[in-house]
Amino acid sequence: EGSATARVIAVGDHTEIGQVAREATVLTGEKTPLNKQLDRLASFISKIGYTVAFLTFTIFTVHGLMEYVPKVDVWGSENYWHVFGMVLNNFMMAVTLIVMAVPEGLPMAVTLSLALNMRRMLKTNNLVRKMHACETMGAITVICTDKTGTLTQNRMTVSQMLMQDEDSALLDEAIACNTTAFLNESRTEGLGNPTEVALLLWMQGRGSDYMKVRQGAEEVARLPFSSERKYMATIVDSSVLGRKVVYVKGAPEIVLGLCRGLSEEQIAGYHVQLKDWQMHAQRTLLLAYKEVADTEDDCAALVQSGGLTLLGLAAISDPVRPEVPQAVENCLKAGVQIKVVTGDSTGTAVEIARQIGLWKEGDDEKKNCMRGVDFAALSDEEALQRIKDLKVMSRARPLDKQRLVKLLQTEGEVVAVTGDGTNDAPALNFAQVGLSMGSGTSVAKEASDITLLDDSFRSIVTAVMWGRSLYKNIQRFVMFQLTINFTALLVVLIGAFMGTTLPLTVTQMLWVNIIMDTFAALALASLPADPNVMNEKPRPVGQFIITRPIWTSILGYGTAFVVFLLAMLLRIEITGGMDVYDLTLFFTFFVLLQFWNLLNAKTYSTTDSAFKHLSRCAGVLTVLCLILGGQWLIVQFGGPVFRTVPLAARDWGILLAVSSLVLWVGEVGRLFKRLCRKKAE
Repeated sequence: EGSATARVIAVGDHTEIGQVAREATVLTGEKTPLNKQLDRLASFISKIGYTVAFLTFTIFTVHGLMEYVPKVDVWGSENYWHVFGMVLNNFMMAVTLIVMAVPEGLPMAVTLSLALNMRRMLKTNNLVRKMHACETMGAITVICTDKTGTLTQNRMTVSQMLMQDEDSALLDEAIACNTTAFLNESRTEGLGNPTEVALLLWMQGRGSDYMKVRQGAEEVARLPFSSERKYMATIVDSSVLGRKVVYVKGAPEIVLGLCRGLSEEQIAGYHVQLKDWQMHAQRTLLLAYKEVADTEDDCAALVQSGGLTLLGLAAISDPVRPEVPQAVENCLKAGVQIKVVTGDSTGTAVEIARQIGLWKEGDDEKKNCMRGVDFAALSDEEALQRIKDLKVMSRARPLDKQRLVKLLQTEGEVVAVTGDGTNDAPALNFAQVGLSMGSGTSVAKEASDITLLDDSFRSIVTAVMWGRSLYKNIQRFVMFQLTINFTALLVVLIGAFMGTTLPLTVTQMLWVNIIMDTFAALALASLPADPNVMNEKPRPVGQFIITRPIWTSILGYGTAFVVFLLAMLLRIEITGGMDVYDLTLFFTFFVLLQFWNLLNAKTYSTTDSAFKHLSRCAGVLTVLCLILGGQWLIVQFGGPVFRTVPLAARDWGILLAVSSLVLWVGEVGRLFKRLCRKKAE
């Protein structure tokens, strides 16, 4: 923005931008919450799988040797190969059990869910740049948001202008010349600093052509605005006064003290007016000038020497986005803290926080608000105590935001940060989720995980909903898959102790693994987002992905399945031994139990009926058809490869009816919960 003359005193990493760039590209090594959960799950499942596989291999091998060895002379004869074959078959079965125990469809389910969410989130103005951010947004506990553009409309407008002199020619020249901004040809939009653009638009609205005024005054020297000085100054050959003039524009609390000719009453009145504007979330500027000698061209010295003449006081407002208060309310209801981190004054920042519903009646500026310089002066221990109640950080600098993020993370918080400038890049990089603005710089976008195309806070809340729904879908898959694994492993293990024929062959178990692992991943990953997840609190950071309700479901349904299947095996054994027909019935019944249980998994964490919105769940319906159709093909045409024989239509009807009890029991349970909830309400 604007123009400058520079002297190079450092290059590369030694520059200020170099330091920012270095912090923006540091590999934080911070694992996402989902990755931590999946690591724990993989370790847990592998231990269970290896244990069951070892026990099954040992029991079947010992059982086979006890039956065969006493009857024949094994060593030194062809019977040796029979024993070797038996051991090899048992080993293959053990390996298959390990394959079944490990839900290898889980990585696919996670990746598929993330990819689908990326597409869906794009429709809600969330451009996901890094896939893991889809789910991590659902785990965030704190949002550190900037103000301009995210909470406000980023449309600066001069709402009030107090002019010291009714002759506004000098004021027009001060606005037109002491700036680096421009307007477009239609004079409706600007290029440059939004505050300066607002002044130019105000001037144009009064019928003055800023470009003609600017061209009529030759620029001599300029002192650009800085956060340390808090003012900007430009020396020009004024066409209004016919001599050199220095125009000054900056923070009223700084520039007002450099003005002359004002009584104490006037100064007090201006301070009251300025405070009132700031308390209504308006940015304030003071414009002044001073005539200077022809030989003088040191802007800083001229301003610091004082003797300025006040031209006017401006109040510039940036209205809150109309959708933000409701979005903030939804966020707070969902248990996510919000901290506004801005470079604006304390009064402006607090008023914006009040307008969006973050700053409540009982909040105190000493407790819930802090300036960046005061935050930087605190030790880490002191800062950790203050940030617990912090809601607003005003006059914040880039590294203040980065330090705030790091401190929150040490407290176990999952942090999302918004930013649009190059200086925001370090904080965007260190946060678990960095959210850049669509109108922001390319450096900020590169450091971020998600880009908000509409720059709106509402899109952040939408991303939280998608992230939480995604995690629920992954939990649904884990619950469904582990129920199958629990059932299959326990049936085979108990069958080994009972000494029955292996109830499920290697090929049958692999088929079950394919349809219930891969297909189920497709079905549950495609479930739409549920707005009700925003009524819940963020999940505890260390909470295992298998929660108590999931354990209850796995053990409850799994035990019931095992009892039914073992009872079926015993009945077959008692009534004359197992033939291929009986084992085909057993295999099909096992698959159909999981077929119906897929609908139960769809309703995890809700009390809704499994049939609610089923027509909108095309993925689930498609997978159900694939499972049923695939099982029919294998049973009817699998033959010796799958150890099956064709079943009659009557057999299929009975198996479907009996196995459907799984769904109806679940429906009754959910109906009971709905009735209890309504009664409680």
